[in-house]
Amino acid sequence: MHTEMMRTIVAAVPLPLIAIGRDERIAAANPAAIALFGAGIEGRHHLLSLRQPALQQAIAAALSSGASGIVRHVIPGPSQDITYRVTVAPAGDGHALLTFEDVTEAEQMGQMRRDFVANVSHELRTPLTALLGFIETLRGAARDDPAARDRFLTIMEREASRMNRLIGDLLQLSRVESEERIRPTERVDLQALVSGAVATLRPLWEGAGVSVDVTGESGPLPLPGDADQITQVLVNLIENAVKYGGAGGKVGIHIAREQLPRGPGLRFDVIDHGEGIDPIHIPRLTERFYRVDGHRSREKGGTGLGLAIVKHIVQRHRGRIRIESEQGKGSVFSVILPET
Repeated sequence: MHTEMMRTIVAAVPLPLIAIGRDERIAAANPAAIALFGAGIEGRHHLLSLRQPALQQAIAAALSSGASGIVRHVIPGPSQDITYRVTVAPAGDGHALLTFEDVTEAEQMGQMRRDFVANVSHELRTPLTALLGFIETLRGAARDDPAARDRFLTIMEREASRMNRLIGDLLQLSRVESEERIRPTERVDLQALVSGAVATLRPLWEGAGVSVDVTGESGPLPLPGDADQITQVLVNLIENAVKYGGAGGKVGIHIAREQLPRGPGLRFDVIDHGEGIDPIHIPRLTERFYRVDGHRSREKGGTGLGLAIVKHIVQRHRGRIRIESEQGKGSVFSVILPET
């Protein structure tokens, strides 16, 4: 195959593509490949640009025996490595063609799924192990011990409730993710939703000795939204503020107008005066099962999914969530939603 024809074929492919000749030099590279490996790679020996052993072996096999292959090729990046699936195929006249397909996102998604399954398994296994152990004890040593039986049944009820909350949050997360691309069209009143959430949680915050005060914009505050989902965001954030930031004795909810790049918006801040959060944790707080203090979270009934659900609901509403915290001074969880 003539070099000019090879260059024409290579240039027509949208993915990064390199042609290697019988002399083991790069005969042609399309613009996408040049952007990936740098200008001036044509004419150079492939070992100078493609140094990973698995890829070198696949190139050698294609050039020497006409064998095809698929290998994984990782290119280090400034913030994260980029992973490519490279298809190495023999071409006419002893050439080899290499096509680079970016599979970084697919690999990350696969890892996220594996981590998710592992986390769910762990979260369910712990209470299940406790339940099975207590059932065995109740059938044996504690069969005729009323005091032990009552104590074990109380613990079993708590662990079963924990599993039920986890399954409920998993189902909610699944529903929210399935609807994330469908923006709500119904008009709801943010002020009314805030008042309703505060009233719903009154037994919680009064029982914890915490006051909840609503300040800022008043009156009807209409915006497009799913009333149940926005209520869930409010309940989750207020509940967290009472549970983890209630040591300050007061939780505030402030409603304000905010100008967004695409028009007017409404922001509500859930403010606590508790111990705050180390800044190192803030970027990961909305990840599934990420906890600042896993033991404390479980003790308070947390499933590790609440803020992940909040994030997906806010994304469905084309809004954004902002978290600010300083250790010893409390935290502010802000949700900004467009008014139109």
